[in-house]
Amino acid sequence: MAEYGIVVVDAFTQQRYAGNPCAVVSHAEGLDEVRMQAIAREMNLSETAFVFPSTHADFRVRFFTPRKEIPLAGHPTIATMFTLAAEGRIDLASGRAHVTQELSVGVLPVDLERDAAGDVRVVMTQARPEFGRRMDRAMVAQALGIGTDELLPEMPVQVVSTGTPQCMVPVRSLDALRRIRPDYGHLGDLENTGRYFSLHAFTLETLDRANRAHARHFLANGGPLEDPVTGSASGAMAAYLWKYDLVRATAYCVEQGHLMGRPGIVEVEVDADGDEPTGVRIAGSAVTVLRGTITV
Repeated sequence: MAEYGIVVVDAFTQQRYAGNPCAVVSHAEGLDEVRMQAIAREMNLSETAFVFPSTHADFRVRFFTPRKEIPLAGHPTIATMFTLAAEGRIDLASGRAHVTQELSVGVLPVDLERDAAGDVRVVMTQARPEFGRRMDRAMVAQALGIGTDELLPEMPVQVVSTGTPQCMVPVRSLDALRRIRPDYGHLGDLENTGRYFSLHAFTLETLDRANRAHARHFLANGGPLEDPVTGSASGAMAAYLWKYDLVRATAYCVEQGHLMGRPGIVEVEVDADGDEPTGVRIAGSAVTVLRGTITV
């Protein structure tokens, strides 16, 4: 038997028991895929992150849902880098740091900032946006339990990836978003057909008028059925919003988790060349809620 240190961090919030929780094993040397998957299943959070040494970057990070490994994840990156900074493995003595993480999709940069109050903000650069398959609007609406007329008119339901392929579903209103009651069997079939990981439904109506979108995120085959606050999908959503001229701001905030009682805020930044988004970054803060050891 061996023991590994493990923490649970709430990401995209500075308030405990809000945002999205992630378990982080910051010294995962010696763990194989079977054991990592078992730990992720035991923690039963949206993701558990495992940190290893890397010969290509500052850190090698792997992300597991309770059911499978995924190539890129947003809130686990926020949680992991926050944890590494708290452990002193990322030097924030100057108030800023730039590190790289090796993921299954390649090496991507992460920037960290510490303010005068000691709060840490993590900025994650995601992979270049890729726009994939367009899904049948009526079938997706039916799987979500809403009418096709409650989708945003003339906008595609489309798979977008900034490292993890996810289906973007624009809906008309916050009320429609609130009334979604997914048929997870149907959603699972659509995930398999469309070859995407999860579904991100969003509206331009918000609870706080300072924000630009409100979202919900569903996973039929990947882990917990609804994810509180999703960083990777927020990046893909920002690319979608830019491409289809729904939001052309280069920096703004989006809401998620409020309808689950776990409110969180994701900051997004977009680079673009005309109508084409060329780069996306997401940012947020975090707070630790649990520290302990897990026996393997």
